[in-house]
Amino acid sequence: MTAPLIPHDLAHPRATARHAPFLAVMGALMLSLVPTAAQAHVKWFAPYIVEASPAPLIDTVTNAWFWLAIGLVLVFFVGTRVLETRRPGAAALDIMDRATDPLWNRLDDFMRVVIGAFFVAIFAVGGVYLTPDLQTPAEWVSWLQLLIAFGVFSKRTMPFSAAGIIVLWVLALRDYDLFHLLDYLALGVAVAAYLVLAASNNENWRKHRFEVLRWGVAIALMWSSLEKFAYPEWFYPLVAEKPFLTFGMPRDVFIPMAGVAEFTMGFGLLWTPLVRRLSAVALFIIFNAAVYPFGRIDLVGHALIMAIIVAIAADHTRELHFLPAIRRAVAGVPAALGAVILIFATGYWGLHLAIYGADGPARSEIAEMTTHTPNAEHPHGQVASEPFVENPEAMAAFMATMDTMHGPMMEGMQHPDPDVAFMQGMIPHHQGAIDMAEVVLQYGSDREVRALAQHVIAEQRIEIGQMRRWLDIRAGNQN
Repeated sequence: MTAPLIPHDLAHPRATARHAPFLAVMGALMLSLVPTAAQAHVKWFAPYIVEASPAPLIDTVTNAWFWLAIGLVLVFFVGTRVLETRRPGAAALDIMDRATDPLWNRLDDFMRVVIGAFFVAIFAVGGVYLTPDLQTPAEWVSWLQLLIAFGVFSKRTMPFSAAGIIVLWVLALRDYDLFHLLDYLALGVAVAAYLVLAASNNENWRKHRFEVLRWGVAIALMWSSLEKFAYPEWFYPLVAEKPFLTFGMPRDVFIPMAGVAEFTMGFGLLWTPLVRRLSAVALFIIFNAAVYPFGRIDLVGHALIMAIIVAIAADHTRELHFLPAIRRAVAGVPAALGAVILIFATGYWGLHLAIYGADGPARSEIAEMTTHTPNAEHPHGQVASEPFVENPEAMAAFMATMDTMHGPMMEGMQHPDPDVAFMQGMIPHHQGAIDMAEVVLQYGSDREVRALAQHVIAEQRIEIGQMRRWLDIRAGNQN
């Protein structure tokens, strides 16, 4: 789920996930395949070390703001469920049905158009798998994305598009760390499953097509929300750069409450019709509110999630297929929410422990800067930086990058058109930054410096591509 593809202030959902919209407005709402070398995987707003030990779960359990947010959400959910059992609730659903009738009658067309448009958009961007932070230099991936887009408009080819989506996720899982792609995986599998079910002639299967989308988005939101409790420091740079996001709330109050809101609204998408539709409306408002401050990258990155949220809000279905008795009972709301929190928290902290062990980098090492790199370059077991030792080879390599950069940069800036001169000068300048970053990756050992170098490479390559496309278009117009 694009201007420049990854602006400096959005160095990541998680396009998903995902997080910038909740940090932007939640305070208001709460008060095999050929191997390829992918680039550094960074969050839209801050890099991070994926194997770093999460904050102890006890920190969340003993956080008063966490429980206050849980209490507020339970009041809303229980109140909505009680209302739903009475005439006003039924009337509210009828009003929502009438308002969304035109969309409901063409909901499959809407979903297929959005899915197709999304893949056309990331094809046009190039260099990514399915989200801006999952980067790849493989050009054929973009053409696969275009084929997926074309395939969604025919029932005969929709299963092939679904298979293509799974292929892209297998590629991403091969090149990137599994743990922090699980929310992405839930969304990708859900979209692929939707295409298969929507193309089916078996109505008993086909009727579940929107339900799988609900589950995919709900799992993605609930899983990704746990980062706010496990790694609150990942969100500090965004809050520091854009303090208006917290609406004046202290940072360490706002982040856990935003995490609760994200988790519980994801949970709400799985509940009874009125609860899930109101949760979808709230999520739609949140995601749209993030488009202006964070730009088109946010809109493109969240397009699939936003489309599914719209589909949930427009879904007239009253039928409950999974645990209907529990979901219909008012007392089922706190019981189920507690059980889901326990399952997800145990899964998140437990899976992290199982994958990385208990000896990840100390939290003090990631307080300022952290990163998540592809498996091929993952610095597992890397020790703290060694004392400085003079390295003539590294010095010579750094000097060589300067010699390579300065000539083309000066030549490019001599163009009489200042716009063209800027672009022509900046391309070798950015390439020089990439070359310097590659030198420090070869010779350096400091964890933070290596993380920054990987981040520089990822961003500069994207911007070089943007500048070259601009120059090609300018040259074509002049011809």
